Amino acid sequence: MKGSDATADKTLVIADDHALVREGIRTMLARETDLRVVAEAENGYQAVELCRAHAPDLVLMDVRMPGMDGLQATRRVKAASPRTAVLIVTTHESVDYLLEAIRNGAAGYVLKESTRAELVGAVRKVLSGDSPLNPNLAMRLLQRLSHDAPEQEATEPRRSEREAIPDDPNAQRSRHALTPREIEVIEALCEGATNRQIAHALHISLSTIKNHLERINQKLGVSDRTQAAVRAIELGLVRPGGRSRKRAI
Repeated sequence: MKGSDATADKTLVIADDHALVREGIRTMLARETDLRVVAEAENGYQAVELCRAHAPDLVLMDVRMPGMDGLQATRRVKAASPRTAVLIVTTHESVDYLLEAIRNGAAGYVLKESTRAELVGAVRKVLSGDSPLNPNLAMRLLQRLSHDAPEQEATEPRRSEREAIPDDPNAQRSRHALTPREIEVIEALCEGATNRQIAHALHISLSTIKNHLERINQKLGVSDRTQAAVRAIELGLVRPGGRSRKRAI
C-alpha cells in the first residue's frame, strides 16, 4: 500500500522500552512499502539522540519509559528536530497525559492495542498533517483546557468582542493576525474534524485547507494542527463546541 506521497519514503523511529512492543509495531508497519523504520529507542534519551542523528519524519513515542519518559522526550525531540512529528503510543486514553504531550509538541496519540489498520491510519494522518484524535477525546481535552485557562475571566468584567486581552501581547497579535476564514478552520479543528471534513464543510479544496493550516501554525507559533487547536483555546480565540470569541477581525 502506497501513501499519498510516493516520491520518497517516510522515515520513522520507534521508542518503547519493551522489545516485544517495538517488534509488534515494526511488524505492523512492515507491509507499508513507503514507511521505513530507521531506528529504535529503548528510552527517551535514545529517542532524542536518534532524532538528532536521523531527523525522521515521525516518532512513535511510548509514554512510560525509564530515565526519560515520552512526555519529556517529546519536548526535546521537537527542540532537536522540529520537522519530526511525534505520535504518542499509550495504553490509556488519559486527558492529562494527552494534554501534556500536546503542549510538549505531540501531534496525537494511538492506543497500544490498536489494530494494524488503526496504527497505520494514525501514522498516515500525522504524516499528511491530520491529527489522530478521537473526536470524543478531543472534545474532553478542549473542555479541560477551557476550564483550566480562563479561570480569571470569571472574576473580571466581561470584555467586548472587539477588545483584546491587554496583559497578553501574544494573544492580541494572534487575534489580529487570524482571518475570519482561519477562525472557521480553527473552530473545526476544535471539533475534531479532519482536513478533508473541514474542506467539505467550508466548500474549499483540501490544498486550500492545508495552506490555511500552515499560515495558522505560523501565526500561533506551533508546528501542527493539534497544537494550533490547543493554542487557540488557551488564547481564548475559540471555545469547545466551535464558538469563537471573535468572529471577525
